[in-house]
Amino acid sequence: MRFTEHLGAHLTPEWRKQYIKYEELKILLYDAQEESPDPEVAGEAMVERHFARFEEKFLKLCEKELTKINTFFSEKEAEAMRRFAQLTDELRQVDSQTVANSAALRRRRSSMFILDNSEVKVAKSDRRKVSDLKLAFSEFYLSLILLQNYQKLNFTGFRKILKKYDKMMKSTRGAEFRVAKVEPAPFYTNKHVDNLILETETSYINDLEEGNRQKAMNKLRVPPLGAKGTNWTTFRMGLFSGIFLVLLMLIVLAGIFIPIHEDCWPAVRMYRGMFLIILHIFLLGLNTYGWRKCGVNHVLIFELDPRNNLSHEDFIEMSMFFADLWGISILGFIYLSLWPSVPSYISPLILAGFMLAFLLNPTKTMNHRARFWLLRILAHILVAPFHAVGFADFWLADQLNSLTTVLLDMEFLICYYICEVGWVQNQCYYRCNTYSYFARAIVACLPAWFRFAQCLRRYRDTRQAFPHLVNAGKYSTTFFVVIFASLVSTTIDDYAHFYQNPLFYIWMLSAFISSCYTLTWDLKMDWGLLEISAESKLLRKEIVYWDKYYYFAMVEDFLLRFIWTVSVSLELLGAVHGDILRSILAPLEVFRRFVWNFFRLENEHLNNCGQFRAVRDISIKPDKEKEEENPKRVEDMMDDEGQVPLRKHKESRGEVRFDETYLRQRITSSEEDQENKNNSSGFELSNGPEIRNTAVRIRFQLGDDDGGNNEAEV
Repeated sequence: MRFTEHLGAHLTPEWRKQYIKYEELKILLYDAQEESPDPEVAGEAMVERHFARFEEKFLKLCEKELTKINTFFSEKEAEAMRRFAQLTDELRQVDSQTVANSAALRRRRSSMFILDNSEVKVAKSDRRKVSDLKLAFSEFYLSLILLQNYQKLNFTGFRKILKKYDKMMKSTRGAEFRVAKVEPAPFYTNKHVDNLILETETSYINDLEEGNRQKAMNKLRVPPLGAKGTNWTTFRMGLFSGIFLVLLMLIVLAGIFIPIHEDCWPAVRMYRGMFLIILHIFLLGLNTYGWRKCGVNHVLIFELDPRNNLSHEDFIEMSMFFADLWGISILGFIYLSLWPSVPSYISPLILAGFMLAFLLNPTKTMNHRARFWLLRILAHILVAPFHAVGFADFWLADQLNSLTTVLLDMEFLICYYICEVGWVQNQCYYRCNTYSYFARAIVACLPAWFRFAQCLRRYRDTRQAFPHLVNAGKYSTTFFVVIFASLVSTTIDDYAHFYQNPLFYIWMLSAFISSCYTLTWDLKMDWGLLEISAESKLLRKEIVYWDKYYYFAMVEDFLLRFIWTVSVSLELLGAVHGDILRSILAPLEVFRRFVWNFFRLENEHLNNCGQFRAVRDISIKPDKEKEEENPKRVEDMMDDEGQVPLRKHKESRGEVRFDETYLRQRITSSEEDQENKNNSSGFELSNGPEIRNTAVRIRFQLGDDDGGNNEAEV
């Protein structure tokens, strides 16, 4: 594997810009060789001047890359030191509190008293804190491994590009630069990260896993983001896919040659909802594959366990497994219609019951972590106004907005088996195939209500009218569309023609406003596109995928947002049955959401990249306590021997920052550069806009945001 591919496969996506620009430097080498003048025409002196100028330019770029890497590494190293000090302090607090609580409980037991509810809650609270602390240490350990990997990849990049320079230019300047500048560089010589890894392992093994090293390391080690699935998973995925293709052919043949005497539209509506769920799972597998392939860290965005989460193969395998059951159920429905003694409509009920049992299965089998995660997020959605909203919460609620047809079909399935199967005679006053407009309107509004409530909750938590109240307004337009559509349906018999009904025009107007609102929000807010100053027209400054994919997605989103105009026209004119139209449009909406997912997570990923956020920041302290924590205490911890030496400054906001002298020493490549840095032989911290911008970024992240003119201070 070429190093370019190796670097792209193993770098941390959120830090992509902070790695050595190996590919650009390599292209420079080839360009310099191709652009060199012909010695026979220009003469040897001209050729020597050409390569001398290129050597100066190339080594200056290497020095610039080295400065960037040293600066970023110093920042991340200090951040790791601070985080380790916080975790160690939290560990001491939990240990002392747990010991005190355990002693109190032992005294209660020895005195023959029964534990009351408060003591049980204390014990549960202790266990929860220990569990959260384990998770915090594991995330911190992951961040250290990423930083260690950052060191190794960048050094390898410098070594290879300088070796290539010497080989192509027939020079030794590359090796001299490596020995003089790269090998003494802090990002390579610094061993604090290695020591932190060992200390973290020791703390986790001795304090959190009672000395069980094997158990501790199994929880700490993390597989690569792009790790391939097992051969057994791949085999099952292929097997289930092949079975589904065979079942599809059998269903087509059975539908052609076996007459079905029953009304099949209820079955179509029941199977349609379950098919949409299966299709959504399959497309989510493709989403996961695309995110992994392009370096979009969905594991971090959804705050999943990096040691245990579903791969794209797992999603596709699951969807194909349910697709097989779906196909078998349809064949069962077709063949059971030949035996009047057996009700054919038992077949979709069994399938729906199995899918529900799979989701609610309480045992630790069949991807239980993923199922429990899904149930927990669904619970957050159901209580949206009363629970803090995270990215996974509103992302899943957005998925439900594209699965409204599924909810309506599930409502029909429940109604059908309660009212029309005939368990009890005359138990319902209406039939489910004649729409209950009120009930269906409530169900159709549920997904929009969930997102509406989430937006209100986020406004309550942040007090930011934009974007949260504006986003809530977007979802409120769905309420008007559904209400007026229901009113048009209930008054359709009052007019000879639909165009005589004034409610019809209000419905069309509300639907048009809703489509324009949601389309604009998709492109501008969810995807971050439509930037006038972007290099690619109407996209954004930073993109992950190819340009053409964005333009395709923009056109596709526009067409599918307004495709309702075609469906309404065909249905009102009587050209196509309404259920047929819905059976066509519902999968298209799922496909639209599939495309939306790519660019929504890409936009969130770029936000993480802007903050260089590569792991979750987990603490056992409540949010309020963390906000009120005295920052001077953090400074004292950081000034301990063996930690990053910080200097105390009198700041109005009491925040921690680096001392200028310390960082200048850390990012110089050698003692000679340190002595001559004022003579521009070092890395020229005070020169060049890019270096000054980097310094401002570091100062801001560490809290010195007073906006002063001391740009050289890091």
